[in-house]
Amino acid sequence: MDVLTRVPVREQEPAVRAANFEEVCLGYNEEEAMAEAARCLNCKNAQCMKGCPVSINIPGFIAEVKEGNFEAAYHVISESSALPAVCGRVCPQESQCEGSCVLGVKGEPVAIGKLERFVGDWKIENADKMPAPDIKRNGHKVAVIGSGPSGLACASDLARMGYEVKIFEALHKVGGVLVYGIPEFRLPKEKIVAREVEAVKKLGVEIETDVIVGRTVTIDELMNEEGYEAVFIGSGAGLPRFMGIPGENLNGVVSANEFLTRTNLMKAYDTHYDTPIYVGQRVVVVGGGNVAMDAVRTAKRLGAEATIVYRRSEKELPARVEEVHHAKEEGIEFRMLTNPTSIIGDEKGWVVGISCVEMELGEPDESGRRSPIEKAGSDFEIPCDVVIMALGTSPNPLLKMTTEGLETNRKGCLVADEKGATTREGIFAGGDAVTGAATVILAMGAGRKAAKSIDEYIRQKKH
Repeated sequence: MDVLTRVPVREQEPAVRAANFEEVCLGYNEEEAMAEAARCLNCKNAQCMKGCPVSINIPGFIAEVKEGNFEAAYHVISESSALPAVCGRVCPQESQCEGSCVLGVKGEPVAIGKLERFVGDWKIENADKMPAPDIKRNGHKVAVIGSGPSGLACASDLARMGYEVKIFEALHKVGGVLVYGIPEFRLPKEKIVAREVEAVKKLGVEIETDVIVGRTVTIDELMNEEGYEAVFIGSGAGLPRFMGIPGENLNGVVSANEFLTRTNLMKAYDTHYDTPIYVGQRVVVVGGGNVAMDAVRTAKRLGAEATIVYRRSEKELPARVEEVHHAKEEGIEFRMLTNPTSIIGDEKGWVVGISCVEMELGEPDESGRRSPIEKAGSDFEIPCDVVIMALGTSPNPLLKMTTEGLETNRKGCLVADEKGATTREGIFAGGDAVTGAATVILAMGAGRKAAKSIDEYIRQKKH
């Protein structure tokens, strides 16, 4: 076996998958997973672990996969990660663990993400044969706001420590961004997310949906009247940003957040549902992150010609390399170094096109990326029926407005220290509510860190 070349991963053909919502990547079978695991050099000073935001013992779990000990591999991962089947699919491994793999210097790094996905899927398929954990309750109650990755990670860690944990979720489905933000073709909801949530419930975590904390019940009521000794806020960042250009209030302009929520959570992709969604014939998605890729690939699958418009070059695209590659294979058009200046409407108030200018890259800005500068006299128009804005999101201001002493920064994100403690005693926060929109694994890491801090806080209070 050539140690420098990874075992290829089976995928749906581009022409086939561009017309369906089934998972693009089919993953490894047992034989393929063991062969890929055998490539790992089992480095003593494992750089891959340093690249992992939750420090999974990567050589440890891969060594078990290599020997066919899949249950043991799962136990190694579960010491650090609550959602391996999810993270194996959506983490940006190329810039984290795989980006640090020594084999990547001369060849292809070990497919760590695909191996984690394999182990997570194996565990889901064999969950019934694995004994439920024996947990002794410690008599203390903690509330978790939001059932996304940070909330689920925090709740599962606290439950393992013996806490009575209840998650309050605003939507009717559990999973946060995993169910409303990430498309079915990247992360299957019933097959993966729902079953990962079941594993958290098995730890004794209670989940109540359709509860908007700040409206249905306040944080103060949870703490003063319902006996919760600490609260973790993992409410994510669901408030979409717009450009502030003329024409954004026309019919046919939507945020990626709304577009993806209608498609994923309200099943607009399934003809058995009559979810109102409009894609027209030509869709332009403004943005270059993973959410932009999700929106443009979803629009394509719903039958539209779909184009990405991004103001920097392809080199600066923040989206995962794999997502860009898949989008191109599926026939998505990329218009780089292009910035919208206004959206054009007809006399009835519907979108008919988008006005843009060409850009060139100047000096790097404070983020280290080269700033785009407008090219004079380069205005042009792209005809379209729908414009989807995928420019990032901010946290909902509701919790700050209804909770005294809870501070936010100028971007509307909750202020929390490195341990997850906010400016109000007993209230902790993590994930996108603190950082703004980021990755699933970083949100999970923040949730786990906060669980540890909550445990310390309640223990100290007892003494």
